[in-house]
Amino acid sequence: MRQNPNYKLQITNYPGSAGSVMVGLVFMVATFSIVVYALLLTVGSQLEFTFRQVALDQALNIAEAGVNYYRWHLAHAPSDFVTDTGVHDYRDPQGDLMGAFDLNITPPIDGSTIVTITSTGWAADFPEVLRTITAQYGQPSLASFSFLSDSSLWFGNGIVVGGPVHSNNGIRMDGTNQSTVTSSKETYTCGVETGCWPKTQIKPGVWGNGGPQALWSFPVPATDFDSISVDFAQMRTAAQTSGVYLGPSDAAGYHLVFNSGGTVAVYQVTATTYKRGYTLEDGCQNLYQTIVTEALLDTYELADISLLFAEDILWVEGVVNGQITVVAVRFPIGTFETNIWIPDNITYLAKDGQHKLGLMAQNDIYFALDVPDYFEIDAAMVAQNGRISRHHYNRQGCSHYNQSQRNEITIYGTVISREKSYWNFGSGPGQPASGFVKRTILYDQSLIYTPPPYFPTLGNYELISWREE
Repeated sequence: MRQNPNYKLQITNYPGSAGSVMVGLVFMVATFSIVVYALLLTVGSQLEFTFRQVALDQALNIAEAGVNYYRWHLAHAPSDFVTDTGVHDYRDPQGDLMGAFDLNITPPIDGSTIVTITSTGWAADFPEVLRTITAQYGQPSLASFSFLSDSSLWFGNGIVVGGPVHSNNGIRMDGTNQSTVTSSKETYTCGVETGCWPKTQIKPGVWGNGGPQALWSFPVPATDFDSISVDFAQMRTAAQTSGVYLGPSDAAGYHLVFNSGGTVAVYQVTATTYKRGYTLEDGCQNLYQTIVTEALLDTYELADISLLFAEDILWVEGVVNGQITVVAVRFPIGTFETNIWIPDNITYLAKDGQHKLGLMAQNDIYFALDVPDYFEIDAAMVAQNGRISRHHYNRQGCSHYNQSQRNEITIYGTVISREKSYWNFGSGPGQPASGFVKRTILYDQSLIYTPPPYFPTLGNYELISWREE
């Protein structure tokens, strides 16, 4: 094929064609950039969220570490609620800073052992991400027991015990226990004090015809009565500075009458008369328990005081509206026998945990002869070196009061004594020669962590509640 020499290749440039290519290219690059940026933003946001979520979890763990740290502090200094508060660094085992926690401590109020620990934690990389934990710990009081004794115990037919029972010696349980019954002895020598007669016998730490026996356990660790002794000198000082202190009366003692309006009237007892009574340990005695004459000294509002300390014998009765601990101790310790007599009912205005009475005697707490036929005591009672008991008032050759038997005794609270506590004499179900036909010990759970003021505690702090704010 021959080419025409006159033919010329012509290329026509249409207006705007190069600009259109550039616009398309720019559009494609912009779109790609937007997509990439969006992807990077999404990935970055996701990473930020992940890191913050990790920091959030770390902050909770660090806050909990703060709670655990202060629990350790309380184990070594149980009454120090000031030291070691504030901000603390939190480091890993290699010493690298992981974050910090801030501790705020609310100490127990009067009459309570509950301390509130508030710990706020954060991670080092995200200090603005905070988690806060509030935990409450409390020391169980001695009133967490219905019965606590350093000596052997005998619960006869007809008695019902609502709360835990423990003895450092043996226990004979012929009644009904609604909670645990524990002894520190695997076996013990049972004598007349727990019904083994005419000769002693070797018995298991807990034995008898009662139950349920599935709740019995022995041997268990002993409760060291020496280590839980009440600091009476400290309590006397507290009473002198912020409570009521009654020195030696130079008479027979003091009579306290609680009134439902929230007061306690204090009388000086100027004359008493005696009744003859018998115990296994002391035989027959003249017991100066009946008040003949007395004089009113003063009346106090329970809202204003939490401790009444008397260096003399006390008589206590009435209706308690408030919270208070009453102590009968005379110094020098061991020189005098300082007891508490209960001549009539002691009841709370209501059994709602708002009203509490602690009764602490250096020696014994006695129930008088002329208590009501239906006798009730609402209190946490401690006989530090003695017992809580009622004498035998119908024993031939010692005393013979035909009306010494009563229908029922109810104790709402706790019985704590170094020696054996008892208030019944005789044999035969339901018919004691002297004492109470029916006996009921009701458990006051509010006393476990919120006992009466200045009441002794037992053991380390225990977790009560945990929550995240």
